[in-house]
Amino acid sequence: MAVPRKVVITCAVTGSIHTPSMSPHLPVTPEEIADAAVGAAEAGAAVVHLHARDPADGRPDQSPEAFARFLPVIKQRSDVVINITTGGAPHMTVEERVRPAATFKPEIASLNMGSMNFGLFPMLRRFREFRHEWERRHLEATEDLVFKNTFRDIAYILETCAGNGTRFEFECYDVSHLYNLAHFLDRGLVEPPLFVQTVFGILGGIGTHPEDVMHMKRTADRLFGDAYRWSVLGAGRHQMAIAAMGAAMGGNVRVGLEDSLWDGPGRLAESNAAQVRRVRRILEGLGLEVATPAEAREILSLKGGDRVAF
Repeated sequence: MAVPRKVVITCAVTGSIHTPSMSPHLPVTPEEIADAAVGAAEAGAAVVHLHARDPADGRPDQSPEAFARFLPVIKQRSDVVINITTGGAPHMTVEERVRPAATFKPEIASLNMGSMNFGLFPMLRRFREFRHEWERRHLEATEDLVFKNTFRDIAYILETCAGNGTRFEFECYDVSHLYNLAHFLDRGLVEPPLFVQTVFGILGGIGTHPEDVMHMKRTADRLFGDAYRWSVLGAGRHQMAIAAMGAAMGGNVRVGLEDSLWDGPGRLAESNAAQVRRVRRILEGLGLEVATPAEAREILSLKGGDRVAF
């Protein structure tokens, strides 16, 4: 009898895309972020991807001090793999963005693999009332925004974290980002197995059509062969459809309130754990099994939770 394939679920807990006014369930305070991460792990997430926020108004905060308020709490309460963002928010400098990962030396850090238009402004058609003035400005500004991730920026993050034993979730929003990653592989600045997170549905990146998903997979297969582990992320209402498609094609999946606020048409997800439970049902319905944190560490060749600096 064939052994069911293990699928790594990543849960992106809070992020910087959505604002507190968009959902009352978005974690903002350190306590909320820690509880959300642990809840997602208990629901079946092997990896939690983390941003930090100012608890006063929910503004993205990339200071190491902000992360220090919840990282040790999560580690104490769960064996989940912790993934710290180096994306932060598009208005931050690369030096600001890398500081938490450089300070805390996590098992995984995310890394955006190219500059892109990053259009969040269409959300203004759905969300019209905001508690904090920065929220509206944050969305409006993305109509004239390039999220800067140059070759020099990417090399800076890789070199800053070199020697920490941190591996990367390479976030690829378009086909060119896969070629950028191949470039850094050729230069010897990254090493297999590459954890490639293909992102679908952000305005400015690749779309959500099944052909888009297949094209990204075909391109990654051609560039990296068996030297990578594939995962998919669908933004907004496409989250679960993309997850089902990617899992059926042999991939891992990412869900969470960073990427989508929804748990069905017109229904806000009440927690990150709710999305994890939903995608787990999809995976198990496909005859797949959910990887534990220990299995995820083996699949992704991680250093282990005892070798981080928090």
